[in-house]
Amino acid sequence: MFSPHDHVIFTDVDGAEGVLVDLNSKQYFQLNETASLVWRGLAKGTPVDRIAKELTDVYDVTLEHAQSSVDAVIRDFIAHRLVKTAPQP
Repeated sequence: MFSPHDHVIFTDVDGAEGVLVDLNSKQYFQLNETASLVWRGLAKGTPVDRIAKELTDVYDVTLEHAQSSVDAVIRDFIAHRLVKTAPQP
């Protein structure tokens, strides 16, 4: 499980895309529709496999492709220190 850091703010741009602001580094990150969907899911505490399933519901992609996309987005979030490992319930 991953969750957003408290120092990162998400702003919805048009209902699909979004912008993240890292208040510590003052960096902005523009998110496409997929990355925004992943971010919203992580912010709600949705498990990664459920986020991938949601991608298959929204877009015409296989579950394997959706999981690969979610994993890539999360790796990018981790690389930029935007998310942290959330404690398991």
